[in-house]
Parts: sequence; C-alpha cells; structure tokens
Amino acid sequence: MLPWSAELAGRLEEHVVSSELLRGNPLDDPHERPVLVYVPPGYDDDPERRYPSVYAIQGFTGHIEMWRNRMPYRQPFPETADAVFASGEAPPAIVVFVDAWTAHGGSQFVDSPGTGRYHSYICDEVVPWVDARYRTLDAPEHRAISGKSSGGYGAMITPMLRPDLFGAFATHAGDALFEYSYMPEFPKCVRHLRKYDGDIWRWWDDFNGRASFTRPEDMDLLNVLAMALCYSAREDGTPELPFDPVTGAIRQDVWDRWLAWDPVRMVPGHAEAMRSQRAIWIDGGTRDEWFLDVGAQAFRQALLDAGVQEDVIHFELFEAGHGGIDYRYPLALAWLCRAIAPRRRVISP
Repeated sequence: MLPWSAELAGRLEEHVVSSELLRGNPLDDPHERPVLVYVPPGYDDDPERRYPSVYAIQGFTGHIEMWRNRMPYRQPFPETADAVFASGEAPPAIVVFVDAWTAHGGSQFVDSPGTGRYHSYICDEVVPWVDARYRTLDAPEHRAISGKSSGGYGAMITPMLRPDLFGAFATHAGDALFEYSYMPEFPKCVRHLRKYDGDIWRWWDDFNGRASFTRPEDMDLLNVLAMALCYSAREDGTPELPFDPVTGAIRQDVWDRWLAWDPVRMVPGHAEAMRSQRAIWIDGGTRDEWFLDVGAQAFRQALLDAGVQEDVIHFELFEAGHGGIDYRYPLALAWLCRAIAPRRRVISP
C-alpha cells in the first residue's frame, strides 16, 4: 500500500460554496465553505445518465481537509470510496463531502443561535447547489447521508428533520442515549474547571493562548462547551452548561434541552420520517469509550418501536473502540448505494 495518494478511477472536484445562511454567524466563522464532490468512473461517458448521491459528514473537530488524512497502512475514505465504485461492488454514485466545522470544534449539524444555521446550510444550500451542478437524481429515495460520531449524529437527525431530502442514512458510532454518552463527562469537567474557578471561558482563553490539546482537560471542556453551544444556547448565543460548573448539580431545565436533541428520544416524534427511509445502517464498536454501541442498540430499538421494518435496518456491533473505525465507511457506502440506486424496470415480453 502506497504511503502517498493514489490515482482515482473516478474524480474528486474541489469547490467553495458562499453561504448566505452562514454569513454573519455567531462565532464569526467563514461563510465561504469548501465542498468536495466525487464523481464515479464513467461519469463523463454518458451525459444523459443521472446518479444517486451520498453526503459524507465528519465527527467532532473534523474539517474537510481531514478526509485526505493518511494513516499508516490505511487509505483515506475518498480512496476507499473510489475503490468501491471501481470494483463494481456498488452501483455508481456521487459522493459529497461537506464542511460544518466551527471555532469550537463542530456544529452537530443543527441550527443554533450559538453556532449558526448548519442544518439549513446543508439542506437548503449545499444540496440544491450540488443538484444544480451535477447530474444527480433529485429525490429523497436516491439521496443518503453518512457520518461517524458527531457525523453519525448528524446522519441520524438530518433525515428525521428533512425526509423530503434524505431517504437513507448510515451512522457509525453516532451520538445517542445522551445520559450514557454525555453525562458521564460532566463530573470530569467539574474537576477540570476547579483550576479555572468554575469559569469555562477562563479555560477557553487559556486554550487559545497556547498549543492546543496539551492539557488533559482540553478535549473534555471543548466538547462540553461545543455541545452547549449547539443544544442549549440562549437566543443571544450564550451557551448554558447542563450542570453547575462548581457543584456539578444537574441543571434539569438545560439538560432537558439537550435530551430533546437525543436521537433515541427524537424518533417517536419523527416516526413517519423514519418509516419513509429506504435504508438505515447502524453500527458501533463494542468497546466504544462513550458507550455509543449502547446508544446504537437503543436507537435501533426506537426505530423498530416506531414501526420501521427490520429488513430496512442493517445493525452491527463489532470489536473496536471509538477511534480507527474508518474501514467501516466503505462498507456502509456500498450498502447505501445499492439501496438508493434506481431500480431496474422489468419489461414483460
């Protein structure tokens, strides 16, 4: 395996989308965002052919250039995705890599007064932008979304909120069952904040004045601050923590705002949207440090309780932790593409 980039059978095209929805966002993050669009082998050969599309979104702290990161003995996802199509393992599709990074590490792909309108950015700007420039099949049954961790979370909730756009999704270790995935981090954060007198903004100022992630508290505090910006920001954009930063006592009204965004709890209110999905891939590692394998089980059961047919769901737990599971992405991609590809008509003799 080459330790550098390999030539693709398809093509990866780089673009910049100027977003009116992200212009003037609360964190003053760029409103011009990079978008990568992969077109499969043979795209140029038949100008009349249209293709299904899969939108790929990243986990917390992920930005678009990280799709090209190369680990020893592993290929980055654009290359493993290309191999899926080059080998004929899946029918051809367009793959769109979307950036939703923020100054605090991520947007959770929701609209929030604390971060900006990232859900609307994807749904109301990126999707129409892609459909206008590429030969996509513009219908939910031919459009999917996929992601890992926070990206898996975005992949779960986006079709719930916009079943008119997305008719299939894959979630790898997606954030779910918040009392297990988020709440155990709260007492850790209380301990971390003792040296900052309970003031998370004192930590933030310190974090920005030195090399990042050089102290043990950095990722825990960054994560809880980012989630508060996404799930429980006031109308003026001020984030509210779901616990008292000095005593650790749960602020139930704020915590309830977080729980309202838990995919497991969201399913009953979006049951019809979930029943409309053509394909749902759910997986997670059995040693996931945030117990997202347990969240995956709970999410699957919530779907079944809501009337989603079992044969629509691919559910799998595998031996792994939270990290290093990128080898799962092309498996889900191939499965999704087979589900959202145009179905052949049988013509009677």
